[in-house]
Amino acid sequence: MRGVILAGGTGSRLRPLTTIINKHLLPVGKYPMIHYSIKKMKEAGILDVLLVTGKQSAGLYTEYLGSGSQWGMNITYAIQEQAGGIAEALGLAERYIGQGEKFVLLLGDNLFHDSLQPYIADFEKQADGAMVLLKEVSDPRRYGVPVLRDKRIAFIEEKPSNPKSSYCVTGIYFYDSEVFQLVTSCKPSRRGELEITDVNNAYAKAGKLTYRMLKSWWVDAGTHESLYEAAAHIRKEEI
Repeated sequence: MRGVILAGGTGSRLRPLTTIINKHLLPVGKYPMIHYSIKKMKEAGILDVLLVTGKQSAGLYTEYLGSGSQWGMNITYAIQEQAGGIAEALGLAERYIGQGEKFVLLLGDNLFHDSLQPYIADFEKQADGAMVLLKEVSDPRRYGVPVLRDKRIAFIEEKPSNPKSSYCVTGIYFYDSEVFQLVTSCKPSRRGELEITDVNNAYAKAGKLTYRMLKSWWVDAGTHESLYEAAAHIRKEEI
């Protein structure tokens, strides 16, 4: 199975730190944030990875990660010309993923403890469709919240004022190659971006969106507070 890591975006919630550097290159513990996504892929046995980033930071990524040979991996790069949403960035992976193949997608600012291996094994057993990882959080209104039904996700509500559960959809996704057709059929949201929630809801509508629960810590390190939280978790693991 191949992997895709999305490391673009403007990082507006992390300014002024991200005024001159892509947020996925900010230090978390001993390493840049992107290091941990690469590490999770390698530990799960995923050695072929596509990294999608913006053109402003591409040189810094190639300087740090190179071809991936230092990890025994093959890292390929794709450039998202401008911030057009997670789904748009995902669409750039279509030439990288073969027809009928499954793959893992990570958002580079999602840091977590669990190994990807058991989730990959579960998804390989799934005939088709998609699978997402969920985490119970104290304030689900900040995230996409799943409506669960019969061991599947019936629908995902984006940042609901009255969440129907205490779970959120994390930035850890598993897709079959049908996802690229769904991305093509997506329409831009009010903010002019292609939203990953729309893609996931297309799978949910077809009854093909399953889920698993993360067991240990998970942080969406997109704000100053969550960046510090992620660093605290990583520091404990590195000591």
